[in-house]
Amino acid sequence: MAGRELRRNLAVLPIGTVRELTMLSDRQIRYYEDHDLVSPKRGGGGQRRYSLNDVDRLLDIRDYLDMGHSTQDIKEMFAKQEAKRKSAKASEAALRRSLQDEFAQIARFK
Repeated sequence: MAGRELRRNLAVLPIGTVRELTMLSDRQIRYYEDHDLVSPKRGGGGQRRYSLNDVDRLLDIRDYLDMGHSTQDIKEMFAKQEAKRKSAKASEAALRRSLQDEFAQIARFK
């Protein structure tokens, strides 16, 4: 699963491909970047390179806008999603540490 997520994060798509996949204009895509809704990586010549996750995010942005949300609303939604993701990751790490401690304690008694 980690390898799959790594590939989804790999920024290799030029803006032209992203434009075709999302049906957004270059100007719209740059606007969302200017408003910190998407953060493409930069290639060797400074050209934008997008990942599959960036494409998914742009599609989400387009859908939210179609539903009547503002870019500020969308930014807040993404911030809440990120906070939930970080909290879940921290909880998972705490559980993992707790289990490791418990297993270590069991091993000491044997």
